[in-house]
Amino acid sequence: MTTAALRHALTPRHTGGPRGAELFCYATGAALIATGLFHLVVFFADGGPWTGPVSWRKPFTFGVSFGLTLVAITWVTSYLRIGGRARCVLLALFAADCVLEVAGITLQAWRGVPSHFNRETPFDSAVATALAVGGVLLVLILTTFATASFRQRPEGPAGMALALRTGFSVLLVGLLSGAAMIAYGVVVTRTDSQEAAYHSSGALKPLHGVSLHAILVLPVLARVLAFTSWPGSTREKVVRAASAAYLLAVVAAGAWALLQL
Repeated sequence: MTTAALRHALTPRHTGGPRGAELFCYATGAALIATGLFHLVVFFADGGPWTGPVSWRKPFTFGVSFGLTLVAITWVTSYLRIGGRARCVLLALFAADCVLEVAGITLQAWRGVPSHFNRETPFDSAVATALAVGGVLLVLILTTFATASFRQRPEGPAGMALALRTGFSVLLVGLLSGAAMIAYGVVVTRTDSQEAAYHSSGALKPLHGVSLHAILVLPVLARVLAFTSWPGSTREKVVRAASAAYLLAVVAAGAWALLQL
């Protein structure tokens, strides 16, 4: 591959687009990751349980996960055939929503109360409602991006289109499994208890966790392969094999969840 061809393969479609929105999202994502890592330090310093409805694990994992997802979505959507203004608005909303989710979970961790299924006080109920509304907005925004990836073939190096379509499809599985956890937990909270609700959703956690980051892993693979001297057809096959392996992992996590129910 020539230098010019490599540069063309790696250059996202929106290089002249909403750079301000991109930089804002990258900075916000980095801040969320830093917040998550900070709470890992707090965990080691303060102690307490690693699992359970009240734990420093939650602001750590949510901060890092939302930060990585925001960075990933900001990058991969640059390959989508979507209007620059629409992408800018969606990214800004997505970044704000990620901050809302992490802030709500972090706030409740510092207050020493559960962040999910918590309706003990009007304030706790307001936080839980805000998190739920934010989750709905996440689904709507990411579904819009996923739809754009299938409506028109994304640009980028060999294998990128497949990586994006697989990544977004798997991400939607993760979002739906998260929504199912919340919905089922709400029902259990009303019929049994908050503690029972927390444990009732545990079976779906592996599926939820595995599904969230295919949108980062697979496109990164496609881009790294662009630096090799392999022909496009070979790189496409590697991405196809990686996509199949990731889908198998998702199916396995889903099967495990069903066995636990």
